[in-house]
Amino acid sequence: MNKTQKFTVGIKALLFLTTMLFVSSCTSSRRFSSDIMGSKPSRSVEVGQNYNKKDLTGKVIMGKASYYADKFHGRQTASGEIFNMNNMTCAHKTLSFGTRLLVKNLNNGKTVIVRVNDRGPFVGNRVIDLSKAAAQKLDMISSGVIDVEITILK
Repeated sequence: MNKTQKFTVGIKALLFLTTMLFVSSCTSSRRFSSDIMGSKPSRSVEVGQNYNKKDLTGKVIMGKASYYADKFHGRQTASGEIFNMNNMTCAHKTLSFGTRLLVKNLNNGKTVIVRVNDRGPFVGNRVIDLSKAAAQKLDMISSGVIDVEITILK
């Protein structure tokens, strides 16, 4: 191989590696961060552990809720479903997919039942990320983040 051929092979290898690094940096990333906020009732759940749904029925989680919508509408969720911002669904960091939750807006008393089909939130101090439809039912669109009480139904 002459000098020109070696240079061409080197450039191609460099371009390939650069392209691979760029593509890998463009893959989807986690959206939010989570931890429990506020006081916890005596029957509260510690987030960060995986639990059997049967063990959790009736348990309460206190914390902050946010919502996600347009940017993720039509994209695949962690459960494999396609996210539809018009469905009553939510993202939770550890609860099993399919778990049904009663979410109460502590600012106005409004409630909604949602189903866990995604993972998150992974930003700030939030414990749940609601679909836009659920957020509208709770009247939280303008505030974006609210205090909630979440009761695990099944």
